[in-house]
Amino acid sequence: MSQAVLATETNRRQLQQIISGLSDGVILIETDKARSLLWANEAALAMHGVGRVEELGANAREYARRYALRYRNNHPLALASYPISRVAAGETFSDVVVEVQAEIDGEPRRWVHRVRSMILTDRSGQPESLVLILSDATDWASAEQRFEKTFSANPAPAVICRLSDLRYIKVNAGFLEMTGYARDQVIGRSVYELDVLENAEHKDLAIERLGQGATIPQMQAELRLPEGGSKLVIVAGQPLDINDEDCMLFSFMDLEPRRRAEIALRHSEERFAKSFRLNPVPTLVCSAEQQILDVNEAFLDTCGYSSEELLGKTLAAIDCLAEEAAAGALFGQLEKAGKVSGLDLKVRKKGGELLDCVAYADTLILEERPCYLLVLMDISQRKRSELELVAAIEEVMRDASWFSRTLIEKLANVKNTRTFEAPGLSSADLTGREREVLGLIYQGLADKEIAARLKLAPNTVRNHVATLYSKLDVHSRGEAIVWARERGLFAGGAERSKG
Repeated sequence: MSQAVLATETNRRQLQQIISGLSDGVILIETDKARSLLWANEAALAMHGVGRVEELGANAREYARRYALRYRNNHPLALASYPISRVAAGETFSDVVVEVQAEIDGEPRRWVHRVRSMILTDRSGQPESLVLILSDATDWASAEQRFEKTFSANPAPAVICRLSDLRYIKVNAGFLEMTGYARDQVIGRSVYELDVLENAEHKDLAIERLGQGATIPQMQAELRLPEGGSKLVIVAGQPLDINDEDCMLFSFMDLEPRRRAEIALRHSEERFAKSFRLNPVPTLVCSAEQQILDVNEAFLDTCGYSSEELLGKTLAAIDCLAEEAAAGALFGQLEKAGKVSGLDLKVRKKGGELLDCVAYADTLILEERPCYLLVLMDISQRKRSELELVAAIEEVMRDASWFSRTLIEKLANVKNTRTFEAPGLSSADLTGREREVLGLIYQGLADKEIAARLKLAPNTVRNHVATLYSKLDVHSRGEAIVWARERGLFAGGAERSKG
């Protein structure tokens, strides 16, 4: 054996002793024509699931028959592209990541290797050893695969840009669906071309943090869309490491539905406000506690108040609803059913004059709390006209000798349609106390005055009034007075009280 061969063998033994304990795998390949696999350390053997170098195969061709290699994009490698073939051909390379598949003891096995090559030369510069250096990237690849799956499946829109050149390297389906971009319209483009921080609230801060590779706090921004227009979003940035490269993960929350809802709500409120203001019928909005929140011009004109005198006050404080029993029935029905239709009320104007009204009410939500919308239709003139008509008919019918029988019957029918008598009910059906209360109502006394006259509690009087309304099938004091007058009740007493 020549001195040169002995020196080479000695160098190899020393090299093997140095690298045998390394955690990285090392495979030595002979420089002869066959490019035989000469030696592998324990780490390299373990990365292939074998115990001896012979089990790797004698050369690159045999290695390829035992181990199938694929790139990370799942494309299989041709024999000439195997790292072991490339180094055997004298090529040097670094950071080649391959997936290695084999059947070991009848069981399918899979590893991920990160591979680089090295060519050791002698003093004359001739190749002396061909070296493959492998690191086990299986755990790294599994973590990356989990990240990829999580990133892709995450419904929150997101993109990832590489900080070294500020180009996007990943985009998920959520971002594509939110914006309408295609994947190839995002991947490879820079943040200057597709600016996710456009019109951001604190853009200078965001750009500074992006340059530092630091967290970008949440802020509103306008995201330009491929077909024109923009979308309001919340954007935030989180630094992360991908394949040993510093990157920034931008995540988004779509605010466009909220913006559309706010615009629709604003338009709805504007339409309601216009309708409320222009409504010719007196209308007010009050809280569930009967505090007046808003009134329209028709209410102010009808009742003689200014808005400053009403807003923030309760209906009880301004004594707006003259009859406590009717007011209680109104709000009791609102609490129970949420709406009221056609309830007779007496409304007191600023000067004390009473108006006969028909109330319509409904529940609405203002600033996330329930309120009541009250529409009070003034029917005082109609009531007066009806009462005057009934009185005129009665006066005429007292001396109807010069009317024809047909006309008398027609007048009687008109009169009867304006009475409020409940079928089968007469004054005899009332208790003594109810007759007393009805008589005082007939004289025009309010509940408080009746209570003082009869030495009763106000609540007791209200209960008697409510019972009277129910028995007589009437809804106001005016209707109760007409009912009594139609039956000739209290006529003498009324004349005496006038005297």
